[in-house]
Amino acid sequence: MSAGAVARIRFAVSCLWEVVASVRVLRNPADHAVHLPWVRRVRPPLVEAGLVGPDGGLLWQLVPARPGYLADFLTPPPAGLIPDLAAELAALRDTPADTVRAHLDLYPGDRTPALAALYADPPAGLRRLTGEIEAYWRIALAPHWPRLRLLLDADVTARARLLAEDGAAVLLNDLHRQVRWEDDTLLVAQRHCLAPDVADGPGLVLVPSVFVWPSVASVSAGDAPQLAYPARGLGTLWERPSGVPDALAAVLGRGRARLLTELTGPVSTTELARRSGMSPGGVSQHLTALRAAGLVVTHRRGRTVLSARTDLAEALLSAAG
Repeated sequence: MSAGAVARIRFAVSCLWEVVASVRVLRNPADHAVHLPWVRRVRPPLVEAGLVGPDGGLLWQLVPARPGYLADFLTPPPAGLIPDLAAELAALRDTPADTVRAHLDLYPGDRTPALAALYADPPAGLRRLTGEIEAYWRIALAPHWPRLRLLLDADVTARARLLAEDGAAVLLNDLHRQVRWEDDTLLVAQRHCLAPDVADGPGLVLVPSVFVWPSVASVSAGDAPQLAYPARGLGTLWERPSGVPDALAAVLGRGRARLLTELTGPVSTTELARRSGMSPGGVSQHLTALRAAGLVVTHRRGRTVLSARTDLAEALLSAAG
């Protein structure tokens, strides 16, 4: 990567990346154990809708299990940090026909009728594909998007601070064990990673993802190279607290202990109030005390203040549990 490309590293949260990565999870849930609660919840309605499984549609056929090749045109680079599914789908529909065919040529074996139709008439096939993605989104991701979005935004905030404090080299070497920066070169251990040099163009787009775990995914084609990596905090994403530990309640008080157990990821005050049954004012008072004790950290996203547990709070919960 040139110095100019490094200087223009940016982050983006992408709805399409979560779509294609989550389809891969459904392809082989055993490789993504952390997401099994989500799989059990969404797979039946997706099968009923004909979007996944043996009778799955075009989206299902385009997204193979890892490490199979994933067409780069499925994830055009997001235009900005704030995710916008409609804008990403519009970019997908505008993919040049030659690009679609070139990427389909990289798939092994004979084409299914659906893939053959996409190859023969890319504009019509892309319209069908984006319609399927919208249906998939409504069933599989939209109900969980507020929780996923908070986690992704928190990762961007943490990484951006790391970039500001320690620079691009430390940031890149902290992304994932398959990613390494050395001697002006970004090394990505991927089966399908035929990336050319990144010159003084748009730079590299770093995309935090919930569903790409436990690996990374890279795209070298298109307007800007992209690297999707697992966002921090995935381990407790789908967990629901089983109750407030009595030992912790005895020390902190039941209200504060309840809030601490509910902070399984970055959460807004409004969401904590909904989960706990407390008033937003009461939640704010408890969070102020927990923050003063070093058990909670907060950061702002727009007009929303998000709270998360610190390592000290994790240790307390672990000991009390």
